[in-house]
Amino acid sequence: MQQERRLRLFIFARIFVTFLFFVSTIFLDFKGFEAISAHSVTGIVSLMAFSFVFSIISFIFSRVQRYQFFIAYLQTIWDLLFVTLLLLFTGGVKSPYSFLYLLSIMNAGVLLGRREALYTASLCGILYGAILDLQFFGLLGFIGLGRESALQVGATHIIYNIFLNLMGFYLTAIITGHLYRIAQENEDALKKKIVNYEELDRLNKTIVLNLESGLITLTPSGHIRVFNRHAELLTGRSQDDVYDIHISTLFPQITSDIEYSKVPTQYEFEFIKSSSETLMLGFGVSPFFGIHGEISGIILNFKDLTSLIKMKETIKQKDRLAAIGELSARMAHEIRNPLTAMSGAVQLLNEHGCIAGSDKRLLTIILRESDRLNNLVTEFLAYARPSTPCKTCVSIYKIIEDMRILVASDRKFDAIEVENLVPSSILISADENQLKQVFINLLYNSADASSNDGKITIDASILGNSNSVEPNSRHAVITVTDNGCGLSKDASKHMFEPFWTTKPEGTGLGLAIIYRIIEGHSGRIVIESPPQGGCRITITLPA
Repeated sequence: MQQERRLRLFIFARIFVTFLFFVSTIFLDFKGFEAISAHSVTGIVSLMAFSFVFSIISFIFSRVQRYQFFIAYLQTIWDLLFVTLLLLFTGGVKSPYSFLYLLSIMNAGVLLGRREALYTASLCGILYGAILDLQFFGLLGFIGLGRESALQVGATHIIYNIFLNLMGFYLTAIITGHLYRIAQENEDALKKKIVNYEELDRLNKTIVLNLESGLITLTPSGHIRVFNRHAELLTGRSQDDVYDIHISTLFPQITSDIEYSKVPTQYEFEFIKSSSETLMLGFGVSPFFGIHGEISGIILNFKDLTSLIKMKETIKQKDRLAAIGELSARMAHEIRNPLTAMSGAVQLLNEHGCIAGSDKRLLTIILRESDRLNNLVTEFLAYARPSTPCKTCVSIYKIIEDMRILVASDRKFDAIEVENLVPSSILISADENQLKQVFINLLYNSADASSNDGKITIDASILGNSNSVEPNSRHAVITVTDNGCGLSKDASKHMFEPFWTTKPEGTGLGLAIIYRIIEGHSGRIVIESPPQGGCRITITLPA
């Protein structure tokens, strides 16, 4: 690259000098030269024109790298011929242009090196000395250079002139070669550093581009500069969209804290994408400093914590449910024993013939409530100590269809449409009775949440690769969707906790038992409210 620049610079300079010389000689009409012939004038004009065209062609070919050294050698040879012909056309021994040999030597030294500069200096000395000697002996009269001019100068002066020019030629070659060596060493060192910087730049871009977290750099005033690919994925905005905009436009929640931050800080907040999807983002904020210790900008490193937070909540919920279940199971067992004894005693009293009518009614209420309490304890024990599922190959479509037919006779479903969209081809390994219990509870919950003209839709699909060697890589995803009143954020956090319910007469064990059954099948259940309203329950089971 440096060689090309030097070559093109010298060619351009030669074009410019040739043009000026050509114009000046035409306008001055060669009055500065003595006894110049018309033939010489024609030769000078032709020489200038050819030099001009040759330089332009060389300038064009200098763009091609493989021709650069060839053009450099060709230019050096042409310089020698050009100056030699110019001396012959402009008076030989009396020509003022012998100094142009110095430019030829400098050209060779800068473009080709010290050795070529010394070669060129030797050739310049030979050519210049030959012109003066041949003119002195009258051997150049055929081109208009008479001996008289050389005799007027004198042999001593000619020898002195040749000696001085020869010393100048070699000194120029030595100095230029030395400068070329220094320049080459500096260029090599610079090239090595440039290569290192380019490698570091590529490495930096690769790291920033492939980070598994969002990275944003800001100016001290808070305007966005770098915006990596993961940041684009998380925010739904591209580098072009956010470049040079203020950070408050993208994240208004953190602007006031980070613009002049001097210590690293961390944040967590909700971010709503352009697709209306809500993410929980975690930010790390730290400044970066210039060479004088001043703040040059701010780095924001952020990740999507949505799935991590949900996972933590799920783990907490499992731990809480496990602790509640263990404690409650023991309590239920202890409650059930005296409850059975009390119920038996009341039955014996009720069967005794001497009980008054009013007392009989009280005993009937006690029996009814004890049975109710016994059923509650039975349900709770089913939750706290679920039975191991007896798995067989079952059709989800058949289970849903049986439950749909079963609830159709219930007056609660008179104004509610139950739609079964499950493909008949989906088969899973599960306990059929437990799954029926799951779906009957879900249908009744959806019916309770729906008003008149309600609709419950049940659908299913298979996710995963059927050719996978992992047995649990394929999953059946079943969704139960209603168009009811939906769920609040607070309700969605407690839906699977025992004894938590929104129904006035509910026990709060239905969804808790469902959760235990799905967990016993190594599955997962999620309840959410879609943006369009209603409630959607998603069950994932191994297929």
